[in-house]
Amino acid sequence: MRIAVNTRHLLPDKLEGIGWFTHETIARIVRAHPEHEFLFLFDRKYDERFLYASNVKPVVIWPPTRHPLLYRIWFDHLLPRKLKSLKADAFISPDGFLALNSNVPSLAVIHDLNFEHHPEDLPKKYSDYYRSYFPRFARHASRLATVSEFSRRDIATHYDVDPNHIDVVYNGVGDVFTPLDDATKQKARDRFTKGAPYFICVGSLHPRKNIARLLLAFDQMLTAHPSELRLLIVGERMWKDERMEQAWSQLKHQDRVVFTGRLGQEDLHMALGGAHALAFISYFEGFGIPVAEAMRCGVPVVAAEATCLPEIAGDAAHYCDPFSVADIARALFEVWSDQALWEQLRSAGLKRAARYTWERSPIRCGGALSGCVLMRV
Repeated sequence: MRIAVNTRHLLPDKLEGIGWFTHETIARIVRAHPEHEFLFLFDRKYDERFLYASNVKPVVIWPPTRHPLLYRIWFDHLLPRKLKSLKADAFISPDGFLALNSNVPSLAVIHDLNFEHHPEDLPKKYSDYYRSYFPRFARHASRLATVSEFSRRDIATHYDVDPNHIDVVYNGVGDVFTPLDDATKQKARDRFTKGAPYFICVGSLHPRKNIARLLLAFDQMLTAHPSELRLLIVGERMWKDERMEQAWSQLKHQDRVVFTGRLGQEDLHMALGGAHALAFISYFEGFGIPVAEAMRCGVPVVAAEATCLPEIAGDAAHYCDPFSVADIARALFEVWSDQALWEQLRSAGLKRAARYTWERSPIRCGGALSGCVLMRV
């Protein structure tokens, strides 16, 4: 078969959630199936590192596509023509976008529907596009995949899709994420917070990551319980977030907050592994990869009791109401001050993390692809 793959998110040194999912799953599928030819469809100059085997053929479809107007040009017009000219037998889209004007059997991976529940979190032109097109993508796909049971139910309910038409493909965790020894933890503290212990928050600085309330909760905790603790925020800004800027202006302890920007995997491993705990209080997630990464590093997790996070973290997280600053502050302080709770979460996290491997994800994704192709006949 000739299997075309949407590889727009394979960007060198800029892999985020969907990019990592694409990289880790597609690389393994390609290598496991040398009998098939894979056509990687890029929207810009590609990096040779992403051509995983000799059965991969790169194809560039210009222009680079990061705006709703360009989405329409690329997916509605350019992509259908290219799939036809390439004589593709199937199409995989790890970001869920499809060519509605093509009858090539397609597998779409829809990670979550935050834009349906919180359209205000995105610039209007993006939320309008997603809310208009993704219901059509979901119904057009030969098969759907998503990254949690929560998202499977949400997609099925919101788009009136048979849940049996949707496969769950959990994210995995990179092999780099392992517990640090005490000496390396101290090096991490020395590097990132001048030796002080810290909570860490990891993820793109998107409104749904709820960083505004996290800042206020951390500030509230330090006011009530003074300590040397710091808050390390790792991630690249996606959209302007007025709520975060407003929260920042109110902080009494701005000097205790450190923004690193985006970190590569090795640096992220060090920053995460050296933390006292991960604070992941996003109010909407499809999976929440940093939670699994923290658990693999033996780092306790403070998580929002919302959407998929209880499914992913189970008993390995200490939960809070993501819409209550006071409750977030409570959860942070309890994990900071209660050593027995900290040890319990650490132990439970190491056990639970074992279920999230990239070796399992491609098998599930490959099964979904088989279902997609079989539905052709």
